[in-house]
Amino acid sequence: STSLEANGILSMDDTKLTRMANQIAANFAAAGETQAVAATAEHITKFWDPRMKAGIFASDLSALSPIARAAVESLQEQA
Repeated sequence: STSLEANGILSMDDTKLTRMANQIAANFAAAGETQAVAATAEHITKFWDPRMKAGIFASDLSALSPIARAAVESLQEQA
C-alpha cells in the first residue's frame, strides 16, 4: 500500500471532500464572503492533490456551503 493509500487520499469519496471543503470555508467565513471564497480556493489549490480537486469538481456542488461552492466554481473556471 502506498503512503497515499495509508493516508486515505485515494479512497476519499465525494462526501469526505465536500465535508473538507465546507470545513475550510467555515474556517475562513469570519473574514467575509469575498475574502473567504478567495482563501478557500487558495487553500484547495495549495493543499489538495489533483485527484482531490478532480473529485470535488465532479461532485454534486449543491452539497457545498455557498462559500465553498463559490470557491470550487472559481477554481473550475481557472482549470
